[in-house]
Order: sequence, then C-alpha cells, then structure tokens
Amino acid sequence: MHVSLYVSDIQKSVNFYTQFFDQAPAKVKPSYAKYVLDKPSLIISFVENKERVRSNFGHLGFQVETLEELNLKLERAKERNLVSKEEIGTNCCYAKQDKFWANDPDGVQWEVYYFHADAEFNDPHYEMRETAACCTVSNENTKSACGCNANVESVNTNEKIACC
Repeated sequence: MHVSLYVSDIQKSVNFYTQFFDQAPAKVKPSYAKYVLDKPSLIISFVENKERVRSNFGHLGFQVETLEELNLKLERAKERNLVSKEEIGTNCCYAKQDKFWANDPDGVQWEVYYFHADAEFNDPHYEMRETAACCTVSNENTKSACGCNANVESVNTNEKIACC
C-alpha cells in the first residue's frame, strides 16, 4: 500500500514520523520524504505544500498482531511524548480493541490498535457527525449514561475519560 500526504513543514514531519515509525526515512529531498515500512507493509511519502494540507479527512492507523506488540509500540511512543490518548477495551467500528493515538505536526490522527474480537455494540459517540476520528472521547458522565465500558485515559492530563 502507498499513501502520500501533504504537510506544512517537512522537517517537523520527518522528526515526528522518524520517531513514530521508529526508523529513518528511505529518501529525503527538498520538500519531500518517503518511508518504506516492512511491518505494516506501507510506503508513505510526505510532500511539503501548506495550501494542500487537510487534517480533517479522518484518520490513519494500523493494526498490530499481538498485545505485546501494541504494548511495545505504546511504551516507545510514550517515551517520545507522542501519545495523545489511550483506549483499553473500547468498542470502536463494531470491534473490541485496545489502542493508542498520536497526532502528527499537521493534526493528522494515527491510531495503533490491537483487535480482540468483533462486537455487536458500537459506542454511540462514534456515529456523531462532529467526531473527527472514530474514537474521539467525551467525559465520565457520558460513559456511565450510555453503558460504554472502555477504560480511556487522556495522556496529557492522566484524567480518565470515556469513549462514548
């Protein structure tokens, strides 16, 4: 798979993605960088063009194969202050998942998740129009009102928040 994203500052993006992907870019040219990842299999390039940056297109992400892999990636991302939020045992996209989120310099949201099982329940918050990504969170009162049982933590404040 290949993805190409416009970025507003190539150097800030290279700094972020080198840490997030845990590897250096395969190619760097003026206003351009490309990473070739083995796991997940992805070729992703970044083109500096401030006028074409669109941070509200949704989100990107990848599924890891084991909880151990998720925990390792989460630990590395935390060490680098990349984690914006963690979600444990959440039902998102009709699947029970553990995940964490990171935002690149232009606000593109990245989800790294482990899939436990399909679920019949999708947290109602995910279907709201104003939700920028699948798993934008609200507050503990909302959680208890809708029956959501996820354990979500806002990393920046260590405050428990809910997924629905």
